[in-house]
Amino acid sequence: MSFDVAKVRADFPILSREVNGHPLVYLDSANTSQKPRQVLDAMRELQERHNGNVSRSVHTLGTEATSAYEHARAKVAAFIGAASADEVVFTKNSTEAINLAAHSVGRMLEIGPGDEIVISEMEHHSNIVPWQMLCERTGATLRWFGVTDEGRLDESRLHDLVNERTKIVSVVHVSNILGTVNDVARIADRARQVGARMLLDCSQSVPHMPVDVAALGVDLIAFTGHKMLGPTGIGVLWGRSAVLEAMPPFLSGGSMIETVTMERTTYAMPPARFEAGTPPIAEAVGLGAAVDYLSALGMDAVHRHEREIAAYALKSLADIDGVRIFGPATPEGRGGTVSFAVDGVHPHDVGQILDDLGVEVRVGHHCARPVCARFGVPAMTRASFYLYTTTAEIDALAQGIEQVKKVFNP
Repeated sequence: MSFDVAKVRADFPILSREVNGHPLVYLDSANTSQKPRQVLDAMRELQERHNGNVSRSVHTLGTEATSAYEHARAKVAAFIGAASADEVVFTKNSTEAINLAAHSVGRMLEIGPGDEIVISEMEHHSNIVPWQMLCERTGATLRWFGVTDEGRLDESRLHDLVNERTKIVSVVHVSNILGTVNDVARIADRARQVGARMLLDCSQSVPHMPVDVAALGVDLIAFTGHKMLGPTGIGVLWGRSAVLEAMPPFLSGGSMIETVTMERTTYAMPPARFEAGTPPIAEAVGLGAAVDYLSALGMDAVHRHEREIAAYALKSLADIDGVRIFGPATPEGRGGTVSFAVDGVHPHDVGQILDDLGVEVRVGHHCARPVCARFGVPAMTRASFYLYTTTAEIDALAQGIEQVKKVFNP
């Protein structure tokens, strides 16, 4: 199954605009994706016709809003192969989802001195800092997998790192900076052997490839809506029912309760237990519409298209003298993200000249500073692709890099 990229692009109003007098070439989808009309229309329809608070009212608007919100949850659950919609907790983004897990699982497991938490050197800061803070609060020890020269997780010390003292393992499924797709089966198997809970940061995988939570064999995953054609302000923590039911609340207040008296409170069952206060209703509906859009295209087809674009980009950049590519050198085990450096040119300068030409990339440490340190650079330039990316846009990127070289290395 494949799809017509030109037809897909017609659904995205922003892709028709110009930047600095040039056609927009948007190569920053790992940062945030663009949104199709179908998502924008779904959110507008809710707010214009069905605006009400959820799980609070018996009147028509409140009932309609609640139905739309819970229908979105069911769509997300089906999209990732969850056993039940009740395994899907809506958060505001991946960061909040991971913080929820760090606080709640930490309390559930009564983490303390002598316990260990394992992450990796490849993580986004949102999958490093919450675990550092948990260790600071509890006296637990943080340990991590390294990264090989080829940009892969170094699993050579797997049995040493994940051991009987390990309580939590939390690693990334697809690196946001290196593009590496991690086969986490061995790590998940080892975590189960020692009785550790495992979380997978799927922020860069759920939007780009088929993800089946049952097949992953982990306890929790986190991902975010704005990287998968949805709006900002909505994310997901999926958890196996037995795990979510054992986790105490993270935030407290309205809607997460069963009963409240002046003496004590009892808590609702998941997912309501973890959704205190008025949730991001329109954003959830927008995410549901994004899931519909991706499902109609087929995630196998989306993934295949991105692999083709990534292969084309890797070859195009490898053919340019003075360009260093970080991460796996071939499309195998790689997502639609390519980070690179241009000899003698700071990434910020690369990004500025590319922007002058209408080519939008991200520069900096990409909230993954340890990866930059691992490869001995202060920052990287990153081009990231999605279902609307074309080979012509990769050609524009390559031509832009040649222009960067002419400016700084005439």
